[in-house]
Amino acid sequence: MSLPDYKSPGKPSSAAHPQSPVVQLNVGGHLFSTSLSTLRKHPDSKLAEMFSGQPKLHQHFIDRDGSHFGAILDFLRSDWLPTENIQEVYREAVYYNIKPLIKRLEETPQMFGELVGRQQFLSRVPHYKENIEVLIRIARAEAIAARCSTIMICVLRTEEDLGFYDNAISSLEADKESVVTFGPWKAVPSVKDLLDCVKTDIESQGYTVSIQPHVTEKSFLSRSYDYFYKLTFTWW
Repeated sequence: MSLPDYKSPGKPSSAAHPQSPVVQLNVGGHLFSTSLSTLRKHPDSKLAEMFSGQPKLHQHFIDRDGSHFGAILDFLRSDWLPTENIQEVYREAVYYNIKPLIKRLEETPQMFGELVGRQQFLSRVPHYKENIEVLIRIARAEAIAARCSTIMICVLRTEEDLGFYDNAISSLEADKESVVTFGPWKAVPSVKDLLDCVKTDIESQGYTVSIQPHVTEKSFLSRSYDYFYKLTFTWW
């Protein structure tokens, strides 16, 4: 009678627990080592798709900024969420289509406020993104041999404000053709909130800007309007 085939408790069978191959990654010049099983953890992700077959190369190159790829790997390995650079990691999670990470990042206070609060508000401001592009384009056109470029903004908070638009524009001494108008919108945020968004979104593209109310001279014969603000780009 043959004896049972006992195995040492400290040495599990390699056949029962095959080790996942190690993959060397170069992500935009940043080097990483991880297992194939980690990259395939979420089958519908772009990483799982990239490494769906047996790796044949010693090192794989992904042509993307790898500054935050470590945070992606940390989540795949241990469900660890980053505490810094949340928006940058979110952008990478969207690119690699890692849906559980996308969902959890969207629930963080930083992303929740941006996506559910600020972006939902801005979606109710007509032509907001287009206006930001127009402001930058006008400022760059006026930057020749100048330290600053100043563009006039008209902010109409309500439909009632919109009704006074023609009169307000007529009362403006500045070049009326280059005035960029925002609003009206149906949401709680105020004019100051809108101006803060304009400043934030332009500065996120690397520009230095300031916003000040445009003070018009009051007249006994005509009404003064507080719809106008000066947006100033400082170039040097």
